[in-house]
Amino acid sequence: MITSKHASKLSLPQLNPGISSVLQYLVLKFPNISADVWQQRMQQGKVHWHDGALIHPDTAYRPQQRVYYYRELEHEPSIPFEEKILFQDEHLLLAYKPHFLPVTPGGVYINECLQNRLRDKTGITSLQALHRLDRATAGLVLLSKRLDTRHAYHHLFETRQIHKTYQAIASINNGSDLVGKNWMVKNCIQRSTPTFLMTVVDGKHNSHSMIKCIEQSANKALFELNPITGKTHQLRLHMQSIGMPILNDSYYPALQEKKADNYSQPLQLLAKKLSFIDPISQQDRSFSCAENLSLNQ
Repeated sequence: MITSKHASKLSLPQLNPGISSVLQYLVLKFPNISADVWQQRMQQGKVHWHDGALIHPDTAYRPQQRVYYYRELEHEPSIPFEEKILFQDEHLLLAYKPHFLPVTPGGVYINECLQNRLRDKTGITSLQALHRLDRATAGLVLLSKRLDTRHAYHHLFETRQIHKTYQAIASINNGSDLVGKNWMVKNCIQRSTPTFLMTVVDGKHNSHSMIKCIEQSANKALFELNPITGKTHQLRLHMQSIGMPILNDSYYPALQEKKADNYSQPLQLLAKKLSFIDPISQQDRSFSCAENLSLNQ
């Protein structure tokens, strides 16, 4: 059994869903984990409050209180690519995330995620990712080191004060002349079926991206993408909407059969640059990773 080295957390809703104990809420929240498993974790001291006080099977439900627990798996895949620390100061750490590595724990990944790898590497247990990249996407991820200033950086993302630049490669028709062409894509994105997929529907737009072709070969093209909003899978859907889905995308335009990761064919999407005004120091921050997508791969 593999147990997370770092606690996951959740906040109990202010509105009680009709239960009396924390145990009952955990069973309701995670229907695939039995009450017996949660009771065993509690007996082993693996479920506790924010102050470290242990939660027991009969511990009463407390609205808006944080519950900490340690995820367990029978087996966890190992991702054979290394992250890189590119910058850090008192408040922030900037890292390069390789393809296939998740940012935070989820699904079959506990310790094999960027956040927990960096916690182990640096010894900074308070590290927390300020935003997300898809597991399939590589590139820059900004993490907060301190709880007392974290809200200021979260606010930058919430109010769209972070300027992001991505690279993407798509297949094109031979003879297309795309270099220098621009697209402004605005549409309405909502959750689809299965629920990890998104889809474009009729309605008031809630997503906005700028796309530019900067290089091409006979059958592929390299694009620069600037997302204005930050919807899940936005860039993947917006590239599809202009008729050029991103190379090696297993979700769009059609969901492919689930299979083991093919490390030789990563999704051709890279979070290349981040820029913003630091809310603490008021300095202009501009970061770029050395990696680039190449039409020759």
